[in-house]
Amino acid sequence: MTPYVLVLYYSRHGATAELAQAIARGVESVSGIEAKLRTVPSVSPDTEASLPQVPTDGAVYCSKDELRHCSALALGSPTRFGNMAAPLKYFLDGTSDLWLNGDLIDKPAGVFTSTGSLHGGQETTLVSMMLPLLHHGMLISGIPYSEAELNNTRHGGTPYGASHWSDASTELSDSERTLCHAQGARLAKLALALGAQR
Repeated sequence: MTPYVLVLYYSRHGATAELAQAIARGVESVSGIEAKLRTVPSVSPDTEASLPQVPTDGAVYCSKDELRHCSALALGSPTRFGNMAAPLKYFLDGTSDLWLNGDLIDKPAGVFTSTGSLHGGQETTLVSMMLPLLHHGMLISGIPYSEAELNNTRHGGTPYGASHWSDASTELSDSERTLCHAQGARLAKLALALGAQR
């Protein structure tokens, strides 16, 4: 089986999905590994409602087996009060069996986010998204300052992970796109290097 980076995200209005696609393109720029784009279903207080097993459009819903067998993980969410959105947290809360088995130990992981305002919690969301990954024993990877766009961006982009300031648009700036690509490529290279040592 070809190793893959699981690009797992939740997106309400499309901005985080754009980040995910740009990160996937960065992963795909590295030979010998592929990107697998996956999302999670929304959660609802309506206990009578149920969503289809397969979404009608967009990325496929992630299974725990896809998370279990990934070589690396890129985890993305819009910010909700400085934290990840509930659907993504709900999915992660259901991964105790992976934690008990140590399935994700020593696999590289990175995080990404989108906010509606420049100071709307990008960095707190990114850091708080790292916490369950650390509990799983994953190796957190950010974006190093050797990426020049970290110093040039006037939109999103942090050393903690790729980000987007939506500013009423889902379209990524050139800097944001460059940083997504760099993060995806870095995760892919780390996955291949660490996989070769196992």
